Amino acid sequence: MFSAETYSRRRALLRERVTKGGLILLPGNGEAPANYPSNTYHFRQDSTFLYFFGLNHPDLVGVLDADTGEEALYGDDLSMDDIIWTGPQPSVAELGGRVGIRHTFHLSRLAERITDAVRRGRRVHFLPPYRAENRLLIASLLGLTPGAVPDRVSVELALAVVSLRESKSAEEIEEIERACEIGYRMHTTAMRMCRPGVVEREIAGAIEGIAMQSGAGVSFASIVSQHGETLHNHCYDGVLEAGRLLLVDAGAETTMNYCSDFTRTFPVSGRFTERQKEVYNIVLAANDRAFELSKPGLRYQEIHLAAARVIVEGLKALGLMRGDTDEAVAAGAHALFMPHGLGHQMGIDVHDMEDIGEKYVGYDLETERSTELGLSSLRMGRRLKPGFVMTVEPGIYFIPAYIEKWKHEGLNREFIDFEALRPYYDFGGIRIEDDILITPDGNRMLGKQRVPVTVGQIEEFMRENR
Repeated sequence: MFSAETYSRRRALLRERVTKGGLILLPGNGEAPANYPSNTYHFRQDSTFLYFFGLNHPDLVGVLDADTGEEALYGDDLSMDDIIWTGPQPSVAELGGRVGIRHTFHLSRLAERITDAVRRGRRVHFLPPYRAENRLLIASLLGLTPGAVPDRVSVELALAVVSLRESKSAEEIEEIERACEIGYRMHTTAMRMCRPGVVEREIAGAIEGIAMQSGAGVSFASIVSQHGETLHNHCYDGVLEAGRLLLVDAGAETTMNYCSDFTRTFPVSGRFTERQKEVYNIVLAANDRAFELSKPGLRYQEIHLAAARVIVEGLKALGLMRGDTDEAVAAGAHALFMPHGLGHQMGIDVHDMEDIGEKYVGYDLETERSTELGLSSLRMGRRLKPGFVMTVEPGIYFIPAYIEKWKHEGLNREFIDFEALRPYYDFGGIRIEDDILITPDGNRMLGKQRVPVTVGQIEEFMRENR
């Protein structure tokens, strides 16, 4: 937890940026049943609540008065029956005191507070609720149907929160660096374990154990798969085979829930084949190009397109694409091989603030999300600012069903040699992902050590450590 002064300052800045006044309603998360009420999923606090209140306890609600400056925390102290199961826990008043809040109330008083504000015609600001229980809570407090809640979301509050959370402070960067160090241990462990005959879940279990031993667990469900062409493959049943590639996309959260997110792709046998090496080096060149360009003032959409041009040039050299590179990228032909965007913001969320809405986080009035092929899946397109933490994750994937679809439709056939792609149908996919901080004059990589990334580094590490 940061200091009480840090959280008080953040809440004060938020109140100042909600210039139309009213109450700011910030619900935390509750515990969610996995299969019956007493058996819950691992608790994860709402990230915006964490940013402004820093309290990793369930069933709390914060209310800020943008007119008077009053701050209040609502929640219930544990009963004796609760204490028997959980042991002594801090009271709501004690929790409030830790983060500079003097006014605390029982949760039952929340409806009274909100009803009074509505009766007096005051605005009640809230963010888009992504959990059903919080949508139901807001609907009940404001006398709405659950379906009407999204229409009442406060755009002013959304923009205010994004403006505060998007540029990371020095203390936040320290936490993200810690998450990156955990991520380094996760990925180098995966490289050590990778060999023919190992089951994917053995590696997934080992690296997720490291995340739990060193922090709050994984920052998202790990991807550990020989089928790297399936972008979000959470099936760990595969037995590693010689000659295949293993793609590992995994990250960790610190105990304060700040995240890391790395991807490495490496050969099960410990050495890349010539074909694998050729494709890998194209992806690495795209990764390098993104690092070269990332700096304040440049739109991430432009960096995405620059990485796409590197991919097209590389695939042309392999005889898989053809034609003018700029025309191919403008037509979205590269999206056959990289159907996702270059990266996203990262912080307390691995996809930072995307619960608030990508249109507020990754885009703005200057840069609107495109519907065009090759850009429609880009989560982050707007101009970079100092303090942004970004992922850089280009990839090349050979997805047989997708290739066949384009071939059947004749899509971008002037740029793609579909017959030349046939030998790659069993190739899989390659992604390389690192986390960077945008600095006043450019960027720097996060983490004290970079996970081995070149062909030589990966092969040397696997030769010496398996």
